[in-house]
Amino acid sequence: MENLEVAMAKCTAIITEDAEYIVDRMGEALAPLADTTLLVTGSSGFLCSYYLDAVAAFNRRHPGHPCQVIAVDNNLIGRAERVAHLANDTNFHFFDHDISKPFEPPLPVHWLIHGGGIASPTYYRRFPLETIDVNVDGLRQMLRLAQRRETRSMLCMSTSEVYGDPDPAWVPTPESYRGNVSCTGPRACYDESKRLGETLCVTYHQLHQTPVKIIRPFNVYGPGISLDDRRVIPDFLAAALHNRPITLLSDGRATRSFCYVRDFIMGSLWVMLQGQDGEPYNVGNDEEVSVLDVARFAAELRSPPLTVMYAASEDVHYLTDNPQRRCPDISKLRALAPAWRPEIMVREGLSRMFASYCAT
Repeated sequence: MENLEVAMAKCTAIITEDAEYIVDRMGEALAPLADTTLLVTGSSGFLCSYYLDAVAAFNRRHPGHPCQVIAVDNNLIGRAERVAHLANDTNFHFFDHDISKPFEPPLPVHWLIHGGGIASPTYYRRFPLETIDVNVDGLRQMLRLAQRRETRSMLCMSTSEVYGDPDPAWVPTPESYRGNVSCTGPRACYDESKRLGETLCVTYHQLHQTPVKIIRPFNVYGPGISLDDRRVIPDFLAAALHNRPITLLSDGRATRSFCYVRDFIMGSLWVMLQGQDGEPYNVGNDEEVSVLDVARFAAELRSPPLTVMYAASEDVHYLTDNPQRRCPDISKLRALAPAWRPEIMVREGLSRMFASYCAT
């Protein structure tokens, strides 16, 4: 197996399979993409590179009516190697650009996905001002573009972190929950700039009828995520790939609802194509599992299973403001898109992720 940093930066057979499945599963719902242009920020990142692969799969089915893609990333966190397989595809146009600065697209844009950002606590604490810039100034640049006449829809990628550490009475958490978030803690640069971003979206919709929808991803994971990301699933997978013990940096009792990336991409595309303007939508899997259970699932990727052990993080703020429970109420999205549901549970998703890296 290659160096893991190289491995994570490739489009593997499993990623391509996921992209083809998205197009098969959504079928005619994707027809509006034909003969249009999609602008994606954060295009080299884990999530947004999947949008590019899904559009490439769509274009293979519709060679005479492709969707053009304007892919923008400054590669501060994303990796250009992840989308290098599309570099010679004439339907894709790549720009190395900081989207918090003005950007003039080379084509009229019909769809926008603002996914540029820094989502890992390890990195947003290293780059707090850059995190705020892309979540606020970058979003505002995209909202201005979305005011143009040809724009059909814009998708703003917010986060489940807008809910903070929710009151247990609000778990599963609906979009109406207002959150329990620190504005001064170590996560505030990310959490609060995302909350302000949602305010910007709603304000632009109210003042200018901007066709923007907000999605709140819940702990999305899968092939292509950076294994030096320092969140639990990348840490566990890196350990499994190296045949090392799975190390928990907490007591493991906190819960999360991990969403496999293929399910997330389909749910978010339904929102972009059919969601109500100015509205937020939870996008995730409502399977709530403890971090300890996920560690055990990762340990079972090897035979015999790896040891699960406990340790303290060297980062004194590793657990500061860490939510104890995270689980979405996805009834709003299910009502919008009855054909959509989370299909990959976390044990299977970890297996697909492991196989994707092992295949490189």
